[in-house]
Amino acid sequence: MSFHGRPIHCPPRYVVRDFYTPRIVPYIHPVVHINRQNIVNVPRHIYRPVTRNVVVDPGYPRRCCW
Repeated sequence: MSFHGRPIHCPPRYVVRDFYTPRIVPYIHPVVHINRQNIVNVPRHIYRPVTRNVVVDPGYPRRCCW
């Protein structure tokens, strides 16, 4: 027994196969090097010697020392 009828057309099914291709995207990161010189105040003590001649006068003697 053979049955021949009109064919039924179904909506298509889609089978998707995804492929990925890498693409390099450059990211530029600038780096700034700073050489910084800081001035620091450091005290330097300088001593200046002063010589003074001082005369000590005991006064005129009023009596004998003996």
